[in-house]
Amino acid sequence: MNLYSNKQKWKIVLMVVALCLVGASLFLSNRIVGKVAKRERERVTQWADAIKKRAELVKLTNRSFDELRTKERNEMELWIEATKEVSQNTDFGSTKSYDLPLRIINANNKIPVIVLDQKRRYSQSRNVSLTKDKLATAFPELSKQEVKQLYEDSMVNLALSWQKINPSFTVEIYTDLYMTYYFNESLNITRLQNERDSLIRSFNEELIDNTSFVPVVLVNGDKDSIIAHNLKKEDMAALDLSSGWKPDVFGNIPIEISFAEDETNYVYYDDSQELKQLQYFPYIQFLIIGLFIFIGYLIFSTFRKAEQNQVWAGMAKETAHQLGTPLSSLMAWTQLLETMEIDPSIPQEMNKDINRLTQVTDRFSKIGSGAKLEEKDIVATVENMVDYLRSRISNKVNVSFNSSEPVIIIAHNVSLFEWVIENICKNAVDAMEGRGELKIHVFQEKGKVNIDIQDTGKGMTSKEQRIVFQPGFTTKKRGWGLGLSLVKRIVQDYHKGRVFVLKSEVGTGTTFRISLNI
Repeated sequence: MNLYSNKQKWKIVLMVVALCLVGASLFLSNRIVGKVAKRERERVTQWADAIKKRAELVKLTNRSFDELRTKERNEMELWIEATKEVSQNTDFGSTKSYDLPLRIINANNKIPVIVLDQKRRYSQSRNVSLTKDKLATAFPELSKQEVKQLYEDSMVNLALSWQKINPSFTVEIYTDLYMTYYFNESLNITRLQNERDSLIRSFNEELIDNTSFVPVVLVNGDKDSIIAHNLKKEDMAALDLSSGWKPDVFGNIPIEISFAEDETNYVYYDDSQELKQLQYFPYIQFLIIGLFIFIGYLIFSTFRKAEQNQVWAGMAKETAHQLGTPLSSLMAWTQLLETMEIDPSIPQEMNKDINRLTQVTDRFSKIGSGAKLEEKDIVATVENMVDYLRSRISNKVNVSFNSSEPVIIIAHNVSLFEWVIENICKNAVDAMEGRGELKIHVFQEKGKVNIDIQDTGKGMTSKEQRIVFQPGFTTKKRGWGLGLSLVKRIVQDYHKGRVFVLKSEVGTGTTFRISLNI
């Protein structure tokens, strides 16, 4: 028992050391992954702050754009009123002054205006960047008349396109002569609008081009449509985003960004592929460490088993050798006694013990050099050993034997298997303290031959059942604790079978089962 306890203590110590190493490794790995995740989220936060500042700049540009547009619309309305005032028909000899309207009209040097007659022919323009000289330079192959016609047609088309943006107004210059005025936003407004659009476009382009950054998706305010993203095609397919955005795809809380007063967008982001891979690293490391521990355990067990085999084989051979010499001498002495005038029963009993010792020597010899299996009747083997034991154990132990069939032929070594039955039965008798019932039952079941050995002894706890076949385990004050270990070795190693505790209850008894393949 002490030998096994010491081994168990060393196993526990090694297990604790291994678990400590694994725990420390996992702790460090988790800390590293946590730091990487923290830095990545800090990068996302900094990036989002920069985008928010850019969004604030867009909002400021929008406000400036709206203020300037309102101001220019007011100026345009004043310009329209002045134009109408100047264009009104007046009575002959009227002394009405047009100085103020004319100053208002001439003060317009920003808002582009194109005037078409009632037949939608070009009449005049103001603050329009397109000129005849530019067209002549762009199309040198055209004549002056063709350039003029191209210019007028272009101005008409430009005026009609402006009408879609700002409403035109018509003034009666003379009776039945009407002029329609078309105007567009000034160059300042266009420049601000282009700057705003450029900021939004640059954000989208930066988002799309930055595939090395964390996965980012910009969606609309209703969170059902994707505006821009930096996902690859295979990622889009994997997330099934071809039909629209699904808010539960990324687990992180979205970042709210407003590019206008009444327009809110959301930026969703996910952990990078590198971080996701790092999150699995502790588990991979755990598996690798576990694999190394398992391989080390297998190697250690293999060497230990090989060493045990060498010890068993050496001890068995040496025992057989040491017993051989005194057995030869005893045989000679019994032969001498048989020639003398003494009670014949004395040398007969001595011969029985010599035969028994010879059998024991044969067993040890086979343990050390291997055992040959022969097709023989297992029922006869077990029954012969039971009959042998009946006369050598306490008469207060009731021994019974039965078999489901009279003959069961199976490959086994008779000498070694008798040793198995003997060891288990002797342990059972010791557990009953020389008083009780011992039942041996042989039967076939599902391609196996089972031998149940049942006693009414003190039984075993669940812990004792797990270690009962370990070398060194014994509940007796005397003994090496090798009997059941030899039983397991003979059954498993030589007969390729199993031996185990079928059931045991403290205070009631124990049943051992030997199971051999047919």
